[in-house]
Amino acid sequence: MTEGEQVRRGDGVRRPMRAVSFQLAQLGAHATQRFAERIAEIGLTPPDVGLLRMIASQPGRSQRSLAAELGVVPSRVVTLIDQLDEKGLVERRRSAKDRRNHELYLTGDAERLLGRMAQLAVSHEDDLCGDLDDDEYEQLATLLGRIAGRQGLAPGIHPGYKTMSGGGSAG
Repeated sequence: MTEGEQVRRGDGVRRPMRAVSFQLAQLGAHATQRFAERIAEIGLTPPDVGLLRMIASQPGRSQRSLAAELGVVPSRVVTLIDQLDEKGLVERRRSAKDRRNHELYLTGDAERLLGRMAQLAVSHEDDLCGDLDDDEYEQLATLLGRIAGRQGLAPGIHPGYKTMSGGGSAG
């Protein structure tokens, strides 16, 4: 397709071809790479950040509930949590209610990292969206939320967790 061409939508309406899906993929890849570079300075990967945020929002949650929310098999969560445990960021405790389950808690080191992670995330967001005014930013966030919802994506959960084989990058 060349600039200015039109495409027919599924409902028959014609609209200019702007390659929005390509731009979303391009920006997503760029944003993921830049975020990974930023958090590498504090020894974390995007999957680490996502898991730490999820545990911080629900201290004491089970590995099983984390797996369900991520949409992965429980054995996958064990591997991810093992990596955080090795870094001294997550503590597993046997559940008092069900001894078969482990409850997850952040360590003091992880709690200290949360503040730095938040600063890096704000800088990342500012760099990506710095040319937008407040109204444009809110409009973009709303539109992206609608697109994600239509695709069945869970808010705050990166779909990359489902396809990770080890310590890949999903953030």
